[in-house]
Amino acid sequence: MASWVSLLLLFLCQSISQAQEESGSVLEFTSETPINNVVQDPQTGRIYLGAVNTIFQLGPSLQLEARAETGPKEDARMCTPPASACQDTKLMPNLNKLLLVHPSNSSLIVCGSRYRGICSLLNLTNVEQQLYYSDNKGERTYVTSIEDNVNVVGVMSIYKKDADRFSVFLVGKGYGSLDSTKLISTRILQDYREWVVFESIIEASAVQTTPFVPKYLHDFRHAFKEDGFVYFLFSRTLDGTDNKNLTFVSRLCEDDPHYYSHTELQLNCGLNNRYNKVQAAYVASPGKELARVMTVNSWNKVLFMVASMDDNENESALCMYPLNSINERLVDIISACYSDSGKISGIPAVDIPYSSKTDEFCTSKIAKDTLKNFKCGADFLPSPLASKPKYALTVSPVLTESSLLTAVAVAVENDHTVAFLGNNQGEVFKAHLTAASPVYSKTPGDTMGEKVNKNLFFDLSQSHLYITTEKKITKVPVQTCLQQKDCQSCVEMMDPYCGWCVLEGRCTRRSECRRAEEKNGWLWSPRQQCVKIVSFYPPNLSCKKTQKVRINIPSLPNIGLSDRLHCTIESFKSEGSMSETGQVSCDLPQPSLIPQTPEGQDFVAVDITVFVNETVELSTREFKFYSCAATVRKSENTPCMSCVASQWGCQWSVLDHTCSDMDDSVVGTNIIKHRQVGYTKGAKCPQFENPDPVLVPVGYKTKISFEGINLKLYKVLHGRAFTIGTELMKNVEEEVNLEEGQFYTFSGFNFSYNKSPETNVLFYVKDKESGKKMDSTLNVTLYNCSMGRADCSLCKNADPKYSCVWCAKQKACVYEKLCSAHQGSEEPHIMECPDPQITDIIPRFGPMLGGISITIRGTNLGIQREDIKNITVVGQPCIHQQEKYSVSTSVVCEIGPLDHMIQHWGHVEVEVEGGKRGTSSLVFTYRDPIPEAVAPTRGPKAGGTLIEITGHFLDTGSKDDVRVTIGGVDCAVEHFGEEITCRTGEYRADKVPSDPLTIIVKYGKTTTASIPNAFQFLENPIVLDHQPKGSFVCGGRNIVVTGSGFDLIQTAVLMVTGDNSTALENAREKNDTVIQFQSPTVNASLNQPFKTSIKLDNWERELKPFDYHPDPSFNELTKKVITEASIIIVTGRGFSKAMTAKEAQAFVGDVSCLVNTLQDDKLFLDPPPSQPRARSRRHRRDTRPELLDLAIKFGKGEWVVGSVRYENKNESSLYIIIPAVIVPMLMIIAISLYCYRRKSQQAEREYEKVKHQLENLEESVRDRCKKEFTDLMIEMEDHTNDLSEGRIPFLDYKTYTERVFFLPSKDGANDVMITGKLDIPQARRATVTQALNQFSNLLNSKTFLINFIRTLERSHDFNARAKVYFASLLTVALHGKLEYYTDIMRTLLLELMEEYVHSKNPKLMLRRSETVVERMLCNWMSICLYQFLKDSAGEPLYKLFRAIKHQIEKGPVDARVKKAKYTLNDTGLLGDDVEYSVLTLQVLVHGEGPDVTPVKVLSCDTISQVKEKIIEQVYRNLPYSQRPKVDSVTLEWRPGSTGQILSDLDLTSQKEGRWKRFNTLAHYNVRDNATLVLSKVLHTQQNYYQNQENHEERNALLEDDKVFHLVRPAYELDEIKSKRGSIKDKSMTKAITEIYLTRLLSVKGTLQQFVDDFFRSVLCSGAVVPPAVKYFFDFLDEQALKHNNVDEETIHIWKTNSLPLRFWVNILKNPHFIFDVHVTEVVDASLSVVAQTFMDACTKSEHKLSRDSPSNKLLYAKEISTYKKMVDDYYKGIRQMIPVSDQDMNTHLAEVSRTHTDKLNTQVALHQLYQYASKYYDGIIASLEEDPAAQSKQLTLRFQQIAAALENKVTDL
Repeated sequence: MASWVSLLLLFLCQSISQAQEESGSVLEFTSETPINNVVQDPQTGRIYLGAVNTIFQLGPSLQLEARAETGPKEDARMCTPPASACQDTKLMPNLNKLLLVHPSNSSLIVCGSRYRGICSLLNLTNVEQQLYYSDNKGERTYVTSIEDNVNVVGVMSIYKKDADRFSVFLVGKGYGSLDSTKLISTRILQDYREWVVFESIIEASAVQTTPFVPKYLHDFRHAFKEDGFVYFLFSRTLDGTDNKNLTFVSRLCEDDPHYYSHTELQLNCGLNNRYNKVQAAYVASPGKELARVMTVNSWNKVLFMVASMDDNENESALCMYPLNSINERLVDIISACYSDSGKISGIPAVDIPYSSKTDEFCTSKIAKDTLKNFKCGADFLPSPLASKPKYALTVSPVLTESSLLTAVAVAVENDHTVAFLGNNQGEVFKAHLTAASPVYSKTPGDTMGEKVNKNLFFDLSQSHLYITTEKKITKVPVQTCLQQKDCQSCVEMMDPYCGWCVLEGRCTRRSECRRAEEKNGWLWSPRQQCVKIVSFYPPNLSCKKTQKVRINIPSLPNIGLSDRLHCTIESFKSEGSMSETGQVSCDLPQPSLIPQTPEGQDFVAVDITVFVNETVELSTREFKFYSCAATVRKSENTPCMSCVASQWGCQWSVLDHTCSDMDDSVVGTNIIKHRQVGYTKGAKCPQFENPDPVLVPVGYKTKISFEGINLKLYKVLHGRAFTIGTELMKNVEEEVNLEEGQFYTFSGFNFSYNKSPETNVLFYVKDKESGKKMDSTLNVTLYNCSMGRADCSLCKNADPKYSCVWCAKQKACVYEKLCSAHQGSEEPHIMECPDPQITDIIPRFGPMLGGISITIRGTNLGIQREDIKNITVVGQPCIHQQEKYSVSTSVVCEIGPLDHMIQHWGHVEVEVEGGKRGTSSLVFTYRDPIPEAVAPTRGPKAGGTLIEITGHFLDTGSKDDVRVTIGGVDCAVEHFGEEITCRTGEYRADKVPSDPLTIIVKYGKTTTASIPNAFQFLENPIVLDHQPKGSFVCGGRNIVVTGSGFDLIQTAVLMVTGDNSTALENAREKNDTVIQFQSPTVNASLNQPFKTSIKLDNWERELKPFDYHPDPSFNELTKKVITEASIIIVTGRGFSKAMTAKEAQAFVGDVSCLVNTLQDDKLFLDPPPSQPRARSRRHRRDTRPELLDLAIKFGKGEWVVGSVRYENKNESSLYIIIPAVIVPMLMIIAISLYCYRRKSQQAEREYEKVKHQLENLEESVRDRCKKEFTDLMIEMEDHTNDLSEGRIPFLDYKTYTERVFFLPSKDGANDVMITGKLDIPQARRATVTQALNQFSNLLNSKTFLINFIRTLERSHDFNARAKVYFASLLTVALHGKLEYYTDIMRTLLLELMEEYVHSKNPKLMLRRSETVVERMLCNWMSICLYQFLKDSAGEPLYKLFRAIKHQIEKGPVDARVKKAKYTLNDTGLLGDDVEYSVLTLQVLVHGEGPDVTPVKVLSCDTISQVKEKIIEQVYRNLPYSQRPKVDSVTLEWRPGSTGQILSDLDLTSQKEGRWKRFNTLAHYNVRDNATLVLSKVLHTQQNYYQNQENHEERNALLEDDKVFHLVRPAYELDEIKSKRGSIKDKSMTKAITEIYLTRLLSVKGTLQQFVDDFFRSVLCSGAVVPPAVKYFFDFLDEQALKHNNVDEETIHIWKTNSLPLRFWVNILKNPHFIFDVHVTEVVDASLSVVAQTFMDACTKSEHKLSRDSPSNKLLYAKEISTYKKMVDDYYKGIRQMIPVSDQDMNTHLAEVSRTHTDKLNTQVALHQLYQYASKYYDGIIASLEEDPAAQSKQLTLRFQQIAAALENKVTDL
């Protein structure tokens, strides 16, 4: 099936614009809000869009007919409609969840996300008319979900009850936290008896998910009805253990009133269910072609499904499932359960979903022949059923796609099946489903980045497709055949919709071609066939003739009597006729109308085009008109042969040397016919051939003879003469002499040629009388002896056939006859060559042991390899390597070893045949190379490290002689010289890091030199992450790759590869943990998937995921005029795909402007504060406002989106200037006359000035608050990123419980329950352990434990602290059985409740931990809410803590009095305005590499504060407990050549009277960007004071009580003022201090978002509510109903005391209970304010505010009412939730016990509990003896036995 696609191109995106052009109207509609659902009325073709807040009614051509507003609505998440009864409502958008056409009563079913998902009915003909709506029918009419991410599907059906039939619709819905858990429901559409419209009329509790911890996360995608069954298609998880989605189809009988027939079948798409999550589906009948391939009937329906991978949404596929296969598999499952115990072929195949039962369920044994009676199940049969994974229906993908397919629609055209597929990039394309192999193509869609809605469907005529994207619906034709204007482009489309209508000359659908049914009347596009002219008769014609031509067209359709044919040839037109053989006959044009024959050709080609019915072109083919006269031009040396051998049929006239058309009437010996065969060489043409000799030397005139044939006619005709010549000897011709017979000679030429050793020379022969060339094939080789033979040996080595000799007198190699003339008596052949000469030696250095080859270059070094008799180098023999010998010029030999005692340098000597010797003038030197060092010394095991070896004499030998290995690993030499560089290979050994390995450099065969322990292979670098994970195709985005081991790497490259392209980018910055790249630019037009990899030397790793997105598009700028204060808004599409506001750049003119916010379709820019210059300056006299280009830059991509100009403040017209300037001047003159009013005017001006200053102050405060919040949000972004990557330092469960339970105890962190250490002697440990286990069993007796607790609480010395501690011990001891613990707590709480309700004030219950049970409740909440803290509330709490800490540390914090400039607590507010500046320090951590960390600090910070901030930044990825502490590090500043240790106090500390000030950075004069070194203190190091010699100074330093930081304590200041000041001074001081209270407001505004987020996370019942909270609140409500005097306010107080005050306030004030953090006093003070606000929000009483109210109360006065509403709604929402049963709660508690108990110090807790039992032993015994139940269980005896075993316990300790 994988090959069932033949086409995946023909994108419809282009069709959109083309369709618009054809129709003349825009076939699209755009919604203002996102579109959720689309449906079509099957009767009228109307389209209905369900969008957010609106329902649109559109005509078939998408024209708007009506619209109905559905939102926004006043609603709240917890609201139970009607909305008028809800509190804290706000306007909320209404998403369309379900849209169904109910044609039988012309209504539209519309269900939204507001009011718990209720529905309404609208009129199909006018949606503005609402037919039905009711919001007061209760929960039974809630159809959909308020959750945005819950998908809903529906299908119309019929329901029968008694004798009545009525319309219903079935709904499939995922589970939302506030929804019903029903997955499938049937909804009635009329009132019937007790049923109301939209009520769920079938109770089927089995088909539902589990609340609170949903195991089956359904995502419904499609619903349809077929043959009496209703089908739902969805994905879900199997259970809570695996998050992988699986696709299922479920089936119901349409007339099943109880859902007994609900059966689910798993659908697998691809090998190993690769595409496991369904996205969309379509049900249709396949075409006959596809049905044949699938082996199904064409009337059977097929489910076409697109699905994606869970972990990679960029891969998806189309799979096909025949419905009969689905039904057969479902019947198998049902049969197996009803008859075969759930097994198929003996293998379990049936499962029961949505059930916690573990026992057997398929136990019925129905006879197989009666199974048809139970095809829809029964009440006594198990249901629902599902297939096990092994029995899933598996198919192979029809096609796969490298994007996310989101929609599918299928149509059949002429028995062929076509699938239309939409993806998440807005592309829609066609796939022809057949048996052929797939062809892929990809073109960007017009709707870039907007996914195609799953509702993809056709119009009623099936001729158009409706495509819906985010806010737009478009109607496009399913084909664009008519746009193709010729047959070739029509068939190239390979579109199954299209074909070429031959007799109409159009590309059409088959139905649009009138004569398509005739043979060859319509040629189908995918068949790739057009009408073709196969041949002509005659096939060609002389350009001098004309006649009829018969045209053979086998694929010609039937030409009727009414059809008229004609042919066109250039401008000539002739009538055509059909011959009996089915050929077309046409007249050819007259010769005068035929175009001229082109130069260099012997024919002219013209197109013959056949037309039918005047205008319809059938086919075209080239016809050739030849010219015989032009054939001789092709080969002028053989004109006759060219003529008679041509393909045209020409004849040659010997007499006049002409070529003419074949003429049978002309005959004779002087005429040679076309291809006339002779008895010799093939033709009777007169010709000359066979020259002798064929070798002719340069410079010597050589006589040449040759043969002439077929020359009889010339001999008859007066014995004609001939001349001979050649192009090489231009203008020189010789006469040819006739020898005997048919042989001719000529004296030859004296050639001159020196371009190459040889060349071919072709002689031509002419008829002397006419001067016409005759046929000649006289071809000889001209050679030059001196070329390439520079010396005697080379000359003697020449081939003897050339007769070359070395001419001593000329000192050259010449033809022998040229030398004999000058040589004299000596014979050149026997003359010996001179002695050899050596010109070069390569190399000139060799190792002492030899073994390397040297090349000796020179002249006369022999003629053959055997001529070399002896070679010596420095007097030592050198072995000749004969295979490398080059004649005369080079000899290669291998040197031998040299004795160290002999001179190491000398000459090279070569002896050749004849005893001749040649000695070099150059010297060769023996020496041994000495490698000494290598750099670098480490590299990754993957290799690729370029190392440099240095030393002495390394350039001994040559590069080819040297081989470098590192511990056996080859290192490829890349450079050879005084240093050697080589690149390491891959290290394959197991041991990594390797031992230091020896580098061996081997020279030749025998010499090795080594560097021991020189190089080490380490682990390959580790790539942990890369950010960001995408780029635009323009590239240039900063990509940060994080990991470790990057310092080993020399070359880092980011590599992007496509199908046929590669783009590379080198790293810009690199350190050991971070590499920064810029993303490369890629070619987006190639439309191919890109793979992004990082290559580090030889090691390569793919970066996944990393996506390339199309470049964004920008709209033209609308607002052209700006000011410095305005905001520039740039619109477009696709901005946020691969860009953030931080990275984006914008320029107005040549000045950058800040990108404030970046959304996918909008950019918000702040213009420059002053008007910038344009990039090109205009003439100064041009006073018009200057137009400035607004440019946006994303990485390397830059777009100019328009021009802007600044508003000219002087743009006033003259009529404005005159009154604005002249009139005020006149007024000033007039006023100046009234001198007596000067004083009042001055006062008024002063008032205006003060007023203006106050306004400026107010504006300044507002800006300051906004700036502070903006700065905090920006600086908190890094923290947010940390959180998103799971870096919140949550404590593990054990540490969390220890801190919550025992950290507040009197021993704190040293409590034995935290340390876990018991001092028990070794000898008694076994006894003690056994006894404690028995004590644990005793505590598990409810009778004993209740008596134990009552006895302790009756004791007067059992105080509140002891009760808290005892309860915590009990919690740990009973942690293994939390269900039992809960039962004890409930029992004790019921007693406590009785006590408070009847004898005390009920409202005081649970307020304080005055009893053991109250603390037990606190601990129980802490245990149950731990996971909720980690999953939900922890993150906003951590963000709040970090935000407070960050904001406080932005300003001065007094280290002595613990007050801060920025705080929420008025008592912790720093009341002085301290001068300070922000410094950025570059911190180097000693011993941790060269990287520096920038750290922001304040100049007024003490050294300890600076250390804290440095440790916080440097070790930010470590939790607090793993970071070094302030006291364990020193800080050193090195401003010059010497370093200075910085400390809080030293001899340089400033003194002010008796007071000493802490040292700050300002004190040491540390500047911005200074480098400081952080070092860890060694234990042996003495501290500063031990080195002081002056004890008095040391004592002075240690006077801590007289030390201050920023401000002195108030009492000291008061003391000073009382001595020298007045009462007025004191009052002024206080007044000024109060001014700083406005800072509280600023800090509160800055932190408001974080406070709100935390409150929402805790007080939002719409999110996940922990089961424990619901369980306990229901318990309180249940108990309250049993007591008459418990009102609603009391219940509210109980809930507040049990959860917010008992748990949340504790966690809020102590973040270190849940996180591994350190909470300072100043941070604690602000957290206390937030905690107090939380407490105030939970109380019912109203706090009356006045001027005397505490600042903390006033600070959040405005928000308290909002928070109170949140609390009320939270309690109400929990009350309305589905109850948590005891069974569910116990299951949850058992899971907590099982997971965590083993980690707790249970034995220590039991030991500590026994201390209380021992202390109150008598009382416990007495209580047990009085209790009959205890007596019956012998609890007293058991307790006494345990006490006896542990009686020495106290002394042991």
